[in-house]
Amino acid sequence: MVTSMEASNKKSILLLLLSIALLQCDAQKLPLNKFGEVWQDSIQWNSFAAFPGKVKLAILVGDPKNHSPFIVRVKVPANEKILPHKHPEDRIYTVISGVFYIGIGEIFEEDKLKAYPPGSVIVLPGNTAHFHWAKSGEYITQVYAIGPLGMEYINRKNDPRTN
Repeated sequence: MVTSMEASNKKSILLLLLSIALLQCDAQKLPLNKFGEVWQDSIQWNSFAAFPGKVKLAILVGDPKNHSPFIVRVKVPANEKILPHKHPEDRIYTVISGVFYIGIGEIFEEDKLKAYPPGSVIVLPGNTAHFHWAKSGEYITQVYAIGPLGMEYINRKNDPRTN
């Protein structure tokens, strides 16, 4: 039988481990008020609740939860789809690697996808319904926006946060 003291100790240890993990994630995030850099080999990829499980997010600059500029990268493995959704914030995407396929609309339609090679820049106004597909292999995009970051699926059944 676990005593209340043992349970309390386990809870304290778990909270400490969670705090350490969050600090490690935040260690990469550059603040906006001082000089800094992020090196490609130091990028920390993490799961993001609003994405399908294999899609990863890295916060590079700023804090997407705040009303301020931020830069994140999104890594989508081959064949993964991000179904129709929208963001409240205006976004600027830069394709870092792979081919970024994005379509505009509230229904996933392959013929609406447009392919953007590395180096391409795409402007996506806030509240524009769109979808992605890693059709030809893994891609990485960099997103610049002014937070807070938001993501709402057109069909709530597609939202991993509700499954």
